[in-house]
Amino acid sequence: MTTDSLPGSAPAGASAARTTAPAVPRPLVLACFLSNFDRFAITPMLVVLSAAFHVRLGSAVLVASGYFFAYGCAQPVWGVLSDRHGRLRIARVALGLAAGCATCSALAPNLSALIVLRTATGAAFGGVVPTSLAYVGDTVPVAVRQRALSDLQLALAVGTAGATVTAGAGADLVDWRTVFVVPGALAAVLAVRLRTAPEGPRTDAVALGPGQRIAAVLKIRWSWLVMGLGLVEGALLLGGFTFLAAALEHRGLSAARAGLVTALYGAGTIVFSRLLRLVATRAAWTLTAAGGLMMCAGFAAAAADQSPAAVSLAAILLGGGWSFLHSSLQTWATTLTPDARGTSVALFVASLFVGSAVGSALGSPLADRGEYGALFGISTLIAIPLTLAAAVGRRRYSAHA
Repeated sequence: MTTDSLPGSAPAGASAARTTAPAVPRPLVLACFLSNFDRFAITPMLVVLSAAFHVRLGSAVLVASGYFFAYGCAQPVWGVLSDRHGRLRIARVALGLAAGCATCSALAPNLSALIVLRTATGAAFGGVVPTSLAYVGDTVPVAVRQRALSDLQLALAVGTAGATVTAGAGADLVDWRTVFVVPGALAAVLAVRLRTAPEGPRTDAVALGPGQRIAAVLKIRWSWLVMGLGLVEGALLLGGFTFLAAALEHRGLSAARAGLVTALYGAGTIVFSRLLRLVATRAAWTLTAAGGLMMCAGFAAAAADQSPAAVSLAAILLGGGWSFLHSSLQTWATTLTPDARGTSVALFVASLFVGSAVGSALGSPLADRGEYGALFGISTLIAIPLTLAAAVGRRRYSAHA
């Protein structure tokens, strides 16, 4: 039994719009915060790691790319496991593994070891967000689901902002290894706290095998569109964001100051996620279009100039793009296959983070040459058709449903 009546349907009236969303367990919200904190902590430290290990920036970027790639590739595994064994049980396992890998990352003797350990950490933390999204899909009616997801977005945004501020400062003032120890310790605490949280309802897909669950998702043509959009979105929003701090440091800012500027991405996400709650019952395609337009404007600002003011504006607008565009795609993904929701959400998130790894890898040569204007300009050009495809696709899906 699921909370969906019609996949992708709009609220069935004013009474549906006023439905109160069940509360998401606090430890799960905190786990989402921690997952984003750990993931975004690396971006303001890339230049610091490059200097610490005496390697080029392009080599240090592999620490982020490996994390993103593993995070994405692990999603189908976590999704299938959560459909079979329960969302929160798998979230606890993921947090336990993340605790060990993150702690070991702080002991890495060289860049190669750090890349391996951060890649393993990404695979472990990769189990947190998709199981959380699937949990919301299982327990919150579709009419108010985007509001509940916006609460998770807020936690993710605070994690992003906190990471970009404290990671850069910690790397500058203390040591980069400390930045990896803290998430590891907190992951262990949350793994224990989640033991008391109530599990959501089980679906009819419990008896299906992993291959059957994946096949159930892939046979729906809309799934391919959502995953494709997630792939490109990840390359732009996550892959492109990786280089904002590096662009500032290329202009002479310290890692700490660059982190403060790029933390405005998290601030923008917080503000726009609160705004999203007020307009969440509007047509989904309009929210998608609004997010895409903000993303286009953000990259255009960064392409025009890489000064602190321009990058600040870009970070805020990209935060708005993440709140509206990504949240809309997330909600869409939760409606595709209600009986295999964990798998469908995991495949979407996998596409997102594989895209982020591809985006950061493709952008590295331009970053090595300091050609950040060209890097962000290309991102702007790609963001335009992404916005059109996402908005038109979402509108047609709603009409079809």
